[in-house]
Amino acid sequence: MTERYRPQQEHNDTWTVIDAQTERAAEMGSRTIVGMNQQDAEELAELLNKLEAQKQGMDTEADR
Repeated sequence: MTERYRPQQEHNDTWTVIDAQTERAAEMGSRTIVGMNQQDAEELAELLNKLEAQKQGMDTEADR
């Protein structure tokens, strides 16, 4: 399974979490996930991917 979210280094040495479905900065609520340090971006992308996997698992169970 391809992960939906990935960290990406920007030209100004900050990090953004990218949403692979839109190829834009991911959003949480009304905020875009930009201007982070590398560790935080990697951890947040991992967390968002885990949540997405859980969501997909719940959707699959509901289809049964």
